Amino acid sequence: MSDTPAIDRHSHNPLVRYFRILGPGLITGASDDDPSGIATYAVAGAALGLGMLWTAPATLPLMAAVQLICARIGLVTGRGLAGVIRGRYPRPLLYAACLLLLVANVFNIAADLAGMADASQMLTGVPSLLSIPVFGALILLATVYLSYPRFARYLKWLTAVLLAYVLAAFLARPNWWHVALATFTPRLAWDSTYITTLVGVLGTTISPYLFFWQASHEVEQEKAQGRRTLAQRRGATAHELADARLDVFTGMFFSNVAMFFIMLATAVTLHPAGRTEIETSRQAAEALRPLAGDLAYVLFALGLIGTGLLAIPVLAGSASFAVAEVFGWRSGLDLTPRRGRRFYLVFAGAVAAGMLLDLAGTNPIRMLFVCAVLNGLLAPPLLFLVMLVSRNRAIMGEHANGPWLNGLGWTATAVMSLAALAFFATAW
Repeated sequence: MSDTPAIDRHSHNPLVRYFRILGPGLITGASDDDPSGIATYAVAGAALGLGMLWTAPATLPLMAAVQLICARIGLVTGRGLAGVIRGRYPRPLLYAACLLLLVANVFNIAADLAGMADASQMLTGVPSLLSIPVFGALILLATVYLSYPRFARYLKWLTAVLLAYVLAAFLARPNWWHVALATFTPRLAWDSTYITTLVGVLGTTISPYLFFWQASHEVEQEKAQGRRTLAQRRGATAHELADARLDVFTGMFFSNVAMFFIMLATAVTLHPAGRTEIETSRQAAEALRPLAGDLAYVLFALGLIGTGLLAIPVLAGSASFAVAEVFGWRSGLDLTPRRGRRFYLVFAGAVAAGMLLDLAGTNPIRMLFVCAVLNGLLAPPLLFLVMLVSRNRAIMGEHANGPWLNGLGWTATAVMSLAALAFFATAW
């Protein structure tokens, strides 16, 4: 382990210590409820009522385990996920993993930008084709020329708007006995609508880009503490691993709370009214009417735009980290544009490719949902790779997965794989 002193986060006050250790896991959790996630959960609630509520508690241990595994890879090896694969596995495997990540991320960026622009148009009337490049340029400039951690520190408060769904769900006065039954007794259905929605919910909850981001963000945090070389970063103390566990679980817990109440609010407001198909941001915002009346549109737009501004740098950043690690380039969101020229070119290229995809004029809400389904289909091979790395003692040493992480990680891989196979089986 490095001799460089870490930032002292072990206050005698447990509450102070708790807030000090929150970092990569909390940002990852906030980014998980991106516009694609919000739209997918809203579509699930509107289309299937309470039928998908069970996925919130069911996926929490799985997504927390996967993100903790990725965090441990970054902490123990001092490298991002692609960098670890580059050093230990055949190059074709690395290139295939990066290609899958790039495809998923560019499509996700396009969908998130389209969703943000649609929400903005709902409030301002400004056409999406004008606001998409504005949002794209704003994200590029803010990420390249400002500190992303500082940028994220303020933006994450915009995601607090998602708590409005909690209040809206309570004000809609659902039958809580029915809610409890739907939450803890899954009712599966073998039809294309149910299976496609399930794949979308899983894909936007256990998303490929978060695997790469979590590991790389842990490395970035260590660099911020002065551990600039690989030798200084390699290895992890019991305190660091315990902090990462608490940080990751906190982020995933709040992410899944938002997921649960978005589905519940739409299930008890839109579904009973026969609004089972959501095509616009205005329709999705109707779920907040029990709380905010006409201000529902403002709350929904703020939530969608805020989560998009937070998530798109994560999407483009995870792609940039992966490509930089493949070719051995300098990487880091703390680099100046000159020192990180190639890293930021990949970042800008991912955002620009997303903007170009939006020229196709696809329905934004539909695009956000399809993006979640795509993530669900691409996640299984990347999860398999994550599990191979994390259980490899030549890479992880004494910190290779224990029984619990192995069990939950392979369960997540199996669930995502079975859902993808079911999707193809019911698609025809």
